[in-house]
Amino acid sequence: SNMRSYAMLTPELTQLYMGSYKATYGETELGLKTKGLVAIAAALTSGCKGCLEGHFKKAKREGATSDEIAEVIAITLGVNAATIVDRSDIANFHLGGLFDKPD
Repeated sequence: SNMRSYAMLTPELTQLYMGSYKATYGETELGLKTKGLVAIAAALTSGCKGCLEGHFKKAKREGATSDEIAEVIAITLGVNAATIVDRSDIANFHLGGLFDKPD
């Protein structure tokens, strides 16, 4: 059978989540295309496959192009690479500089 989203949530939690989701995608300062691009970056970062597929579809409906999606992917990649560098530096710092900077 097909997997269903929200299958493990109580009706009350589903309603709470859906209310938040609808508010997020209502009329605000950011347009729906921009929100879709931001959501793609968030889905890439969180690793949510279903989210990513859904937000790809929404972004396409709102006029996002392949070039814009590629740019979002590149930005997300860059931020995540910086996160790895930052975490490594912080860990080494907290260990009293256990490792010297490589040559």
